[in-house]
Parts: sequence; structure tokens; C-alpha cells
Amino acid sequence: MKKIGLATAVLLAMTGAHAYQVEVQGQSEYLQTKGYESTYTGDAQGKFYFKDVDASKGPLAEAAFLNKASNVQLGYHFDRQKEFNDRSSSVKTQSYGAKAEGYYTTSYVPVPVYGSVSYSHTDVTDKETGYKDKDRGDRYALEVGAMPADNFLLAVGYTNVTNGDSLDNFKAFNNGVLNARNEENTANYRYKTDAVTARAKYVGAIDNTNMAVGFEVDSIFVRGSAAYGLATDLYLTPKLSVGATYADTSAFNSGTDHIWGGNVNYFVTPAMSVGATFTKANATDGNTTDSQTIGMNARVRF
Repeated sequence: MKKIGLATAVLLAMTGAHAYQVEVQGQSEYLQTKGYESTYTGDAQGKFYFKDVDASKGPLAEAAFLNKASNVQLGYHFDRQKEFNDRSSSVKTQSYGAKAEGYYTTSYVPVPVYGSVSYSHTDVTDKETGYKDKDRGDRYALEVGAMPADNFLLAVGYTNVTNGDSLDNFKAFNNGVLNARNEENTANYRYKTDAVTARAKYVGAIDNTNMAVGFEVDSIFVRGSAAYGLATDLYLTPKLSVGATYADTSAFNSGTDHIWGGNVNYFVTPAMSVGATFTKANATDGNTTDSQTIGMNARVRF
């Protein structure tokens, strides 16, 4: 009986049941930065949804959002960079995160409301100097919002950032390491520890087709500085999507002028997907650290 149950679970994952409650994802980016050796990043994320997510309607990639699926999630990020011609220089960054988000319908508010809380902890170790930035990379975030129309979310939030090594673990996974570091540098602009965030997201079907389109805008505001990101996805079918991203900041110390990228994702079955990303960051005037990444990702649902 155990063998039959296991075989059934595997079969469902391969052929694609249209409901799931757990999602596990992994990704790696090949990072090239001028003046540094090329390296790889590693990310992993797991989500547990409190109710089954129906993936039978709309883009598979946005099934949880379309279902307003409350969840808890854990994340991990790793990267290491070395300067050229300096074998003793090696800076290792690790970030751990936990997040919970929920959608609620109450009689007091005429539209669904949304809320999330998250925590990230970042460890940075410099091999050359022996410097360890531990127990100072804690980051907390709170977000509240509402859905004034179907599949349209508006949210604002507050983030407490302890220092320049406080990486948003979930932004690193969802947007890539270059976007996460750009946001991190902006959040810690002039060593401020408090920031305000704003976000809008929409996913909608294209009439008379099985196609859909998605948009997301996110921003962070610190006194005297701001950063924002734009993302759009075209779902050619419920399984296949192509997308483009753009990010910029006004923080003088971010080192980045603007960041742009593209991605493609494909669900081999409704329970398994693979994807690829490309990101390019142009350095600010006087800064020579242009960077780019090529990434691969995969996810499994059950």
C-alpha cells in the first residue's frame, strides 16, 4: 500500500494534479561583476499554503495569487565574491528568511484585504580581514493592502533595516541578486533604519484568448532616496510566459544606475516548471562595477 501511495504521488506530480498545497523552488545565477571573479549564487524557497490552491484556471505561475492563497514560507540565499588577482579576498553572504502572508474577507471591509510579515537575517564574512558582520543583519517588514478589483492588489508597508548588509531574502529569490542588492543599498541610504514601501500587482486575462498579462510595481522610500522596480509578464499559454523587468534608484551610494532584465518560464506539467533569467546592471558614473547574471530555476508543487 505504501508503494502504491508513493507511486500515486509521483504520478500526480508528473502528470499534474490541478491542486497543490506545497511549493518548493530553487535557483542559481551565474554572476559576473567587473573587477571580480565570476561566481554562482544559490537560492531555495519553500511555501506551505493553508488550503489547496486550484491551478486549473489562469496562468499556472500565478495560481496562488489568483486564489488569494494565504501561506507561510522559508527562504535561503548564498553568494561569494572574490576580487581578481587577490586570492585572499573572499566575501561570503548568506541570508535566511521567513514570511507569512494572508488574504482575508470581512464584513467590515467591502473588498478582500491583505497582510504580510517577514524577517531576514544576513551573515557576511570577509576572509581577508576576518570581519564577520553577524547578528547585525536583521531585517523586519510589515505590509498591508487591499484588492479593489479582481486580481489587483495595492499594498503599503514598513521595513526596518539595520545596516547595509541587511538583504531582503525574498527579493533576492524573486527578483535576483542584483535587484536585491540595489534595494538593500537604497534601504540603508545614509544609514537610516526605517523605510516605507509601496506595491501594486495585477494579473488579468486577454479577452477571447487563453493568454494573460501581469504587471507589478514595487518601491521603497527612505528620506532623500527611493528605489522602484517594474515587472511585466505575458502568459502566452497558462504554461508558458515571457517577461521583462526594470529597476532604478536615486541613492547616490547604490553604485547602480539602472537594472534591466528578461525571463522565460515554462510548466512542463502543472506541477513542475523550469525557467531562465537574464539581468544587467549598469554602474553609476565613476563606478566600474557593471554586473550581469544568467539564471536557471525550477519548482515542484504537490
